[in-house]
Amino acid sequence: MTATQRFDVATTFNVKARPGLEVIGFADDTHPHIPVCKPYVFRPELLRDVLAFLHEAGGDGLFLTGPTGSGKTSLILQIAARLAWPVQSVTCHGRMELAALVGQFVLVEGSTRFVHGPLSAAARDGHLLVLNESDLMDPAELAGLNDILEGQPLVIAENGGEVIRPHPKFRVVATGNTAGAGDRSGLYQGVLRQNLAFMDRFRVVQVGYPEPDTEKDLIAAAVPKLPAEIIAKMILVAEEVRRLFLGAGTESGELTVTMSTRTLVRWATLSLAFKGAPNVFEYALQQSLTARAEPEQREAIHRIAADVFGDYWGAKP
Repeated sequence: MTATQRFDVATTFNVKARPGLEVIGFADDTHPHIPVCKPYVFRPELLRDVLAFLHEAGGDGLFLTGPTGSGKTSLILQIAARLAWPVQSVTCHGRMELAALVGQFVLVEGSTRFVHGPLSAAARDGHLLVLNESDLMDPAELAGLNDILEGQPLVIAENGGEVIRPHPKFRVVATGNTAGAGDRSGLYQGVLRQNLAFMDRFRVVQVGYPEPDTEKDLIAAAVPKLPAEIIAKMILVAEEVRRLFLGAGTESGELTVTMSTRTLVRWATLSLAFKGAPNVFEYALQQSLTARAEPEQREAIHRIAADVFGDYWGAKP
């Protein structure tokens, strides 16, 4: 069994925590499935909820729900990176079957052999199984995870009845733009209403967009040479775009694209990468977001940005 070690919460995640507060992770930081550690600003309340789950799942999975680009997956991956916890990550879709998670026979050098899938590997070795966009997957297929979420052995009939008993550190984390109840907004195409028995096996944590100060720190860490005044204006644009996307205020004028934290960082990064180009902030914004928006919405977003940036809109960063 892989050796574990204790990590000090305050120093490991660069957050305020009571002295001596520790969390268990893994001692071996060389496993190829450990995510790459990147600059990241942890939100204390979300970090607390995830660490509590990792410490003791209690027969539950963890379901992170929130708007697109709010940082659901990156939260899990960056926690795992700092705890040296290997991750089996899968992006779900409507045609995915349970067999793709369990494993299947493949042709190798002229003969067939069984290759374990991400679920089998995670359960056997104590990894995190991360199911991204899980609410896109057929609920009948996901229901096949019910038993193993409760700690029951995984029996692989296709591989001669192999039995995998879940490792004590095995955890299942699912992410989705909805909380399994389907999408009534029409913003997330392909989302399916999930099986009630499946969702009943999850703790649900809401992940919203970070507070402005947190996003400021995120952008400053990713693009340290970008002036603080420009970062502040970008965040104001993002807040207004999100307000229109989420439907706050009047019913008219809502957007079908949004400025996620991921998109915001991309805008900042490209603004510096294209430094010296004419209308650099507009050009970077188009590549980051508005090129995929409808023409009327693109114009509206650029008008919002121009109003916020003022004289800076046509200037160099």
